[in-house]
Amino acid sequence: MRGWHAHIYYDPATTREAAARLREAIAADFPAAVLGRWHDVPVGPHPGAMYQVAFAPDLFPALAPFLALHRNGLTVLLHPETGRQKADHTDHAMWMGAVLPLDISVLPD
Repeated sequence: MRGWHAHIYYDPATTREAAARLREAIAADFPAAVLGRWHDVPVGPHPGAMYQVAFAPDLFPALAPFLALHRNGLTVLLHPETGRQKADHTDHAMWMGAVLPLDISVLPD
């Protein structure tokens, strides 16, 4: 396993500010995490607006609980990065909040 991805979902019209506060908190508390670009429209398998946080396995014990406690009602998809994208987004996925329907047809096996 190479690392972890957290996808933070938000509504551009109503919860982008909450997503920005969470993003700022992640940047402040976990400087080794890599914050991806804002996507205000669906991209890849993701059904709505989101940004990605990529992080090394050693951050998982602290960052996963941080997300659970600070997501402020936002939905978070947390999955490992093993190189098997379809399995990572489905079989190995962990959700905080609503489980959203992913378009896994765009992911390689």
